[in-house]
Amino acid sequence: MDTPVTGTPRLILRVEGMVVLAASIAAYAQIGAHWGIFAVFFLGPDLSMLAYLAGPRAGAIVYNAFHTYVAPAVVGGALLLADKRIWPLVVIWTAHIGLDRMLGFGLKFSSGFRDTHLSRLHLPTT
Repeated sequence: MDTPVTGTPRLILRVEGMVVLAASIAAYAQIGAHWGIFAVFFLGPDLSMLAYLAGPRAGAIVYNAFHTYVAPAVVGGALLLADKRIWPLVVIWTAHIGLDRMLGFGLKFSSGFRDTHLSRLHLPTT
């Protein structure tokens, strides 16, 4: 595993996640979409964890694709060009990533699900 970010840079990245989460929630409120939609789709990006069934390398690639700000930005740009009005899903997706960053869930290394760029996750085991 590569060395995760530590110290002040790690704190800044987590605060950045909090700001993105707050801004996304504010944007969602401005869109005026139903909060039930927010609740239903908020954990949607975590379905990408299922790719870990194919192994840690494939899992990390798919998980990271759904947990980087680049993905909702590209989808949002495409929607803007296509004049599609499903912005709520892009905002929800961005909010999810912000929450993950705020909590310290970073992008995954191929060494395993617990190894992220922000920290080594200490999750309960069964």
